[in-house]
Amino acid sequence: MGIGRIAVALAAAAALTACASVVEGSPKGERPDPTKVAGLEISNGPSGPKQGVPDADLNVENGDGGEMDQLAINTLADVQEFWKAEIPRAFAGKTFEPVKRFLSYDSAGKGVEVCKLDTTGVANAFYCALDDSITWDRGELLPMLKDAFGPMAVVTVLAHEMGHAVQYKLGAASNIGPNTPSIVKEQQADCYTGVFMRWIAENKSKHFELSTGEGLNQVLQTMFFIRDSAGTSFEKQGAHGSAFDRVSAFQFGFVRGAARCAEINEAEINKRITERPFDLSDKDQGQGRGNARIDQDKYLKALDESLRDAYKSSGAAFPTVDKGGIKPCNDAQTTSPATFCPSTNQIQLDLPSLVKIGTPPKKGTKGGIGDFAAFAVIASRFSLSIQHATGFPLDDDAAGQRTACLTGAWAGLTNRPDAAAGLKLSPGDLDEAVAELLADNSLIASDVNGKAVPSGFARVEAFGDGFFRGSSYCVKKYSI
Repeated sequence: MGIGRIAVALAAAAALTACASVVEGSPKGERPDPTKVAGLEISNGPSGPKQGVPDADLNVENGDGGEMDQLAINTLADVQEFWKAEIPRAFAGKTFEPVKRFLSYDSAGKGVEVCKLDTTGVANAFYCALDDSITWDRGELLPMLKDAFGPMAVVTVLAHEMGHAVQYKLGAASNIGPNTPSIVKEQQADCYTGVFMRWIAENKSKHFELSTGEGLNQVLQTMFFIRDSAGTSFEKQGAHGSAFDRVSAFQFGFVRGAARCAEINEAEINKRITERPFDLSDKDQGQGRGNARIDQDKYLKALDESLRDAYKSSGAAFPTVDKGGIKPCNDAQTTSPATFCPSTNQIQLDLPSLVKIGTPPKKGTKGGIGDFAAFAVIASRFSLSIQHATGFPLDDDAAGQRTACLTGAWAGLTNRPDAAAGLKLSPGDLDEAVAELLADNSLIASDVNGKAVPSGFARVEAFGDGFFRGSSYCVKKYSI
């Protein structure tokens, strides 16, 4: 995050209007249920291949018959079964023709020629429209994904490639043509992946099961891992999107289905996408480009000014900020590295811990997340002060989601081109928010006592609701 533009008017009272750009329509009286994820009960059972189920049998060229190939075969068999039924249902008059060719290779071994590409040393998975094929690296890519995030990471990546097959086969029905930008294709494929993953979560898959708690979190962590690097332009050939963009597209599909995926076109991308290159103001100050050391007074002052300006229409008395550490509170449990005490209307900060969160990890080492994750943690506690002043309970079932949503709305306003001078989003900032929201101890999506929304999916969804739809949507949706 950098010094540049301040968010203009964010409100947390029910009568206040939305300020962020709207891409998903208006709320229709829905109310959050913290025990569910997009209408499904939160579960933390097993995720991955079902036990005792016969393996699928697909013709795979150059396969070795090993574990990775069989995992790929079972995935592709199930995802094709899904789209064979789903496309006629979602797209009237359309049918799904199975992919014609599957090919496996080992990137560390002898290369094969596919789609005018030599696979030697290429750790990838891809769909090729030239011969209607899906190809994967069984030697490095698939084992790495499985080891890092579990077998559903492999399912996620291959479902994404089948998403490309779906969009090409649908053509104009999916807003796909010969000159469609790559970012549109990739965002659609992420969205179609979400549609398929919901089918698994509903226990309709023959070979796989997916819990909506930890299992779905691992899928979202996979989407985070395969994001574009910070500073990539969405207009670049081959751009897939930031983690925030990719997770958002996935959630569109999971929540709203295949028809929502087909709505992703250039106009929708231009309105919604957050991925952009660094500009001249995004300088490396020793924390990595676009990252600030958050204990510097100028940044804390800019954050405070942006939050005060954002909530100025609420009529609330703004909280004081104590940078001297966390102290006991009479009417709330303390949280770290930032806490809000209702009885004193004070935010207290543990600056050394915030600096740790705000310092991005260097290559090959463990570290924090990035400056925006730390700024958003503080902003979440600030939003609790506004909620308290405007009559909202701080520990009801919706408090964590409402807090995440209002924090997202504030973030959305810092991203507006017409915002005043002050803090502004830098490339990679929203990805830092996603990382914090997917952490077990997320504070951005927690109530005054630190009780976090149990589902990472629901946390990110609430933050995105605020970012895309604005504060009035947060108040309407996340009120019990």
